[in-house]
Amino acid sequence: MSFSWFFSRAFLTDRRLLWLLFVCNGLGTAYGYVWYGEQLRWTLDRHPAWRIVFVPDSPTASLFFTIWLLLLLVRPDGSGRAYRIFRIAVEALAVLTLVKYGIWAVVMNAAQGLQGDPLDWQNWMLIASHAAMAVEGLLYVRFMRFGKIAALLALGWMLLNDAMDYGVGIHPWLPRVLDDDLTVIAAFTFALSVLSYFLALIAMQFRTGGEAGDRAPERA
Repeated sequence: MSFSWFFSRAFLTDRRLLWLLFVCNGLGTAYGYVWYGEQLRWTLDRHPAWRIVFVPDSPTASLFFTIWLLLLLVRPDGSGRAYRIFRIAVEALAVLTLVKYGIWAVVMNAAQGLQGDPLDWQNWMLIASHAAMAVEGLLYVRFMRFGKIAALLALGWMLLNDAMDYGVGIHPWLPRVLDDDLTVIAAFTFALSVLSYFLALIAMQFRTGGEAGDRAPERA
């Protein structure tokens, strides 16, 4: 068995792996929303309620991917136009936000350490889990249906999210050592949205034809 097999359709679309990813991403999503709990309450106390949509970034990214995995595993009737639009939107948002917030969290935690604030086990857990988010987003693009227009609309949503985060002050809370770098972090976040869009476009060029559910998996 060669190392390349782990990047093959046979491995990546095996239902056992897909169920494992579904469980891991589902648990990570739930943990992420709990992680944002205090900031969500803070936002509701000081901002209009609708702004909380823009607060939990990483868990919402993994939520999109978890929904896509569920659709892939359950395979509901996809003949309706509404379903197709919903699925394409979920796919585009999943990939772009996984890549963006996966990279973002890794960089923020690394910056914290580089500025002299020691990293604990939670920091390393966040680095590992968010790096995995970015990787899985790029790995599974080739089995998705969304195209360039959907990716562009997802980019628009991310830029709106960035504008809300840094325009009205509901960005993810940062360690104190990074508070004086907020302007740089805001610029980096906007740039990362655009970079994630182009990374998704590049990954789309490696599509192998069809989606993950178009062929029977190697094992049920």
